[in-house]
Amino acid sequence: TETRVTADIPWTAHPVFAGVALKHLVTGADTEGALSCHLVRLTPGARLASHVHDGQWELHEVVAGSGRAGLGEAAAEYLPGVAAVIPRGLAHEVTAGESGLCLYAKFFPALL
Repeated sequence: TETRVTADIPWTAHPVFAGVALKHLVTGADTEGALSCHLVRLTPGARLASHVHDGQWELHEVVAGSGRAGLGEAAAEYLPGVAAVIPRGLAHEVTAGESGLCLYAKFFPALL
């Protein structure tokens, strides 16, 4: 068992999407590959363009801010308290609103 102080984990720029930063809270190295958990921060208007995770289910939990998500053919308003389950292989995208957006993204099995 291990605990971490989220504030001590540095933000890193997303390698592909501008205006998106990540904190890798739990990685596959911590869970024998079972899951990973990441805090994702999008600046106002930033976008995680449509993409697919062929090998993982993903769970989004909105912490702060607002935005919209495209989940396959469906759309969802992202506000604090909203959660979305994204099956493996489903194309999805997220766009932050005027105040930006912060969410937990959890992957099963681990993304990293």
